[in-house]
Amino acid sequence: MSAFNLLHLVTKSQPVALRACGLRSGSCRDKKNCKVVFSQQELRKQLTPLQFHVTQEKGTESAFEGEYTYHKAHGIYKCVVYLFVSVCMSETKFDSNSGWPSFYDVINSDTVTFTDDYSYGMHRIEISCSQCAAHLGHIFDDRPRPTGKRYCINSASLSFEPVDEDSAGEGSSSFPAAQTDKAEL
Repeated sequence: MSAFNLLHLVTKSQPVALRACGLRSGSCRDKKNCKVVFSQQELRKQLTPLQFHVTQEKGTESAFEGEYTYHKAHGIYKCVVYLFVSVCMSETKFDSNSGWPSFYDVINSDTVTFTDDYSYGMHRIEISCSQCAAHLGHIFDDRPRPTGKRYCINSASLSFEPVDEDSAGEGSSSFPAAQTDKAEL
């Protein structure tokens, strides 16, 4: 058994950081427990290579280069894999100077799951879509009131739906528009 697996077994029942953050633990990473499951082939057709890397391989996009990093339009940010899951609202978005879109809260705590992440030699809390297990980003305890949380979410894992057509200004492209720029694998 690898050190990571052993550490995961030990912390799975008592995730210290999740308890400290006041968040519930749980994950849909085991596809058997997901409510919506897509085949890898289907996802490769649906998503851009970057979207696939971030959501399915727990990747991250380059800092300050994501489509929604400087995005100011009013609306709802949804999971790019399963568009029926609304993750965050523009009203909770703030500039964290971290290089990724940051929010101080999610729309509903049932839309995301939190899992201990020990990659890169550090402990973080991963945020995933509760319906399809797509990797969204990470949560940190270092930001504004009222929650004190920073939901640091990759633009590549999000789709944006403007509140109305007047809000659909520059930088607020929706999921279908992102598909037109998809590169072949």
